[in-house]
Amino acid sequence: MSAELVCFEPRCRARFAITEVIYNCPNCGGLLECIYPERRANAQELRTLWRNRRTSNAALDRSGVWRYREIIGFLDDFSAVVSLSEGNTPLLDAPRAAAWAGLNRLTFKHQGFNPTGSFKDNGMTCGATQAVRLGMRRVACVSTGNTSASMAAYAAAAGLESFIFIPHGNISYGKLAQALEYGARTFQVEANFDQILALVRVLAERLGIYLLNSINPFRIEGQKTIMVELMDQRDWRSPDWIIVPGGNLGNVSAFGKAIREMLELGLISRSPRLAVIQAEGSAPFYELWRSADKSRLVPVRQPETLATAIRIGDPVSWPKALYEVATSGGVVEKVSEQEIADAKAQIGLCGIGCEPASAATLAGLRKLRQAGVISKDADVVAVLTGNLLKDPDYIFKYHTGQLKAPDGRLLESTYGNRPVVVPNDPDLIARMLTEPRHKD
Repeated sequence: MSAELVCFEPRCRARFAITEVIYNCPNCGGLLECIYPERRANAQELRTLWRNRRTSNAALDRSGVWRYREIIGFLDDFSAVVSLSEGNTPLLDAPRAAAWAGLNRLTFKHQGFNPTGSFKDNGMTCGATQAVRLGMRRVACVSTGNTSASMAAYAAAAGLESFIFIPHGNISYGKLAQALEYGARTFQVEANFDQILALVRVLAERLGIYLLNSINPFRIEGQKTIMVELMDQRDWRSPDWIIVPGGNLGNVSAFGKAIREMLELGLISRSPRLAVIQAEGSAPFYELWRSADKSRLVPVRQPETLATAIRIGDPVSWPKALYEVATSGGVVEKVSEQEIADAKAQIGLCGIGCEPASAATLAGLRKLRQAGVISKDADVVAVLTGNLLKDPDYIFKYHTGQLKAPDGRLLESTYGNRPVVVPNDPDLIARMLTEPRHKD
């Protein structure tokens, strides 16, 4: 299958070979995307092929990304594939969370079941594979946590040297520990995410290092398969809404692209609407969405949120995300730190759990439901992007009444589950066990 890199800007649309090491259009600076001009496929044959691969023990088929390789066809030779059997993430019914949000039913697509615990693995398998294909020996990323863990793991699996740059003091130790364990050289830079990304792009060009942030179009190709797998799991019936947390906006860009391609191939018959949820202290895309002038995103210079995975003030993928949300008839919303914390606790009470950024989906969904944007009987899938154990410090502080917002304000432990120290007294403990634990 032939593939090309094409500038996303409608007025440019310059084309480049996929073997070129570029991340933006050299002509206009626009984002790049992979396209497949000669792709032809029979939808029913693809559905059957992909379903049969679920029971295959072949290495490519065990991956929930490469199982769908016909939709990410930038490779002709799969010998370079770097895989950790990523994808294969579940759809989980969550009746308690649905009731809390005001819905009849809600399903979570939980990307925290990936090898390194986040959706980044879906994209990183493609990014690392392209690095190997190009003969690159060193890779780098800027990260608030999940990207660093994922890149370090895939680089280790591929035998690549990896360099991670993170904002000093602004990463959960759970995520940092992963990167260290996988052997990545880690630099804590005294700057914010967006400033560090500019720095690393200079270093990558100067030193011949392959950049694996979501500006890399091959990362986006891998993340498309989250939507493909979701539709496969639903027997190709589109939900009404897909709710996504918004940080650097690579996910919504990938999801929208996947939906458009599945429509073109006849795999699905209608498009779900995309809802992007941002944290109040880091919501430049929300402000852009509300603005009359959508030609320019105004960055948040000092983004602040405890949901570190979406603490990004100048998201690189905003042009793609804007197009995909608008094309789907979607919306953008923002939520407070308190709303995120309470939503996270509710997801935990479903027996599911997630990292703080993921909980923005449920918080935003509740807000959109209360505003009448989403109906009570809507068919909704919320994407949980990261595992519960990514930020254990946040969990403990919330449940013990010690969680503070970035401005120092103490958040309420609305659904707190504080551990209790008790004497060795069966009568006292028996009385305590009859007391209610959680607020409704």
